[in-house]
Amino acid sequence: MASPLLAFLNDKLGGRRAADLVVPSRTFADVVLAPATRAQLELALAQVRHQALIFERWGLGARHTTGLGLAFTFAGPPGTGKTICAEAIAHALDRPLLVVNYAEVESMWAGETPKNVAALFRSAAREDAVLFFDEADAIATRRQTGMMQRADREANTTVNVLLHELEQFDGVVIFATNLAVNFDPAFERRIRTHVRFEMPGEAERARIWRVQLHPRLTPLDGDVDFDALSARYAVSGGDIRTAVLKAAAMAAAMPGPDAAKRIAQRHFIAAMEEVLAAKAVMRQSLHDDPATAPPPDPMSQALTRLEALQAGQVAAASAAAGAAPAPLDPAALVAALSSAGPPRGMVTGALVTSGLALVAALVALGAALAR
Repeated sequence: MASPLLAFLNDKLGGRRAADLVVPSRTFADVVLAPATRAQLELALAQVRHQALIFERWGLGARHTTGLGLAFTFAGPPGTGKTICAEAIAHALDRPLLVVNYAEVESMWAGETPKNVAALFRSAAREDAVLFFDEADAIATRRQTGMMQRADREANTTVNVLLHELEQFDGVVIFATNLAVNFDPAFERRIRTHVRFEMPGEAERARIWRVQLHPRLTPLDGDVDFDALSARYAVSGGDIRTAVLKAAAMAAAMPGPDAAKRIAQRHFIAAMEEVLAAKAVMRQSLHDDPATAPPPDPMSQALTRLEALQAGQVAAASAAAGAAPAPLDPAALVAALSSAGPPRGMVTGALVTSGLALVAALVALGAALAR
């Protein structure tokens, strides 16, 4: 049964789910990892399993009264197995997994987001669940300093509350991120183990291809060569999973009776090419083609011409023996800046025009004083 606190939190968010309590089904047998990553995960599990030995029988709990919980960071590129491993750890510990939906936890009302974060930790404690923050850089981001808007102050408060809850929590928390560099530096001390998820090597990729398929039920053509696929495509496990599902759909769509259908090598190749094409589209800039690029900003062009004008005057003055550089002509300044054409936008145009007049006046004043 779900925690009443969690039910209250979900109800307070208008029925949207702040977190999902998941009974884990996937294990470490369902994920292929680099040897170094697997060793780090085994160390993390050992820390959880030997918590009582370390802090009770060995007496360290008497010396360290806070920060007894175990917080882990899973950092690495997308599709490298971070989410599956969070579920696998919960499965290995025989605990449920409380998956945070941070988009629902975040509130437009001042002060509500930090309260929601604190409620999540209380729910995890009540359920004895592993608390899992996916895309954790959204909540554990670096705190702002200096002049701040209300949203910045709210984000800072949320990070402060999260750090405080980590100190008081004695359970297991996992933060998964593709952008660990965006974490606030204060998390480094409070996180017990940082696990780095690497892109799989060729041998790991071949195993990932195989583990995506059912060993008995998935019909494969005799020409399927997973070693060749892993050598040809240096991709993540997530990409391979997507390609396998696409290949199965292609094979299923072939004409003929279902009993005769097989997933062939050509289906896997075509599916992976689709996956790579989709990734290329997501990386594409709308202005990669110069013909479709927006025109240069007029003010930038004007300032470039102004710098060239200044450089020309200095060079001309230096060419004359013993002559001092002539001050910039205010009329030339106005002409250079005005040649940029009308700035885009009425408000911007008015501000820029006033700015041009002010700059020209200041240059003229400087030239008069120099005389």
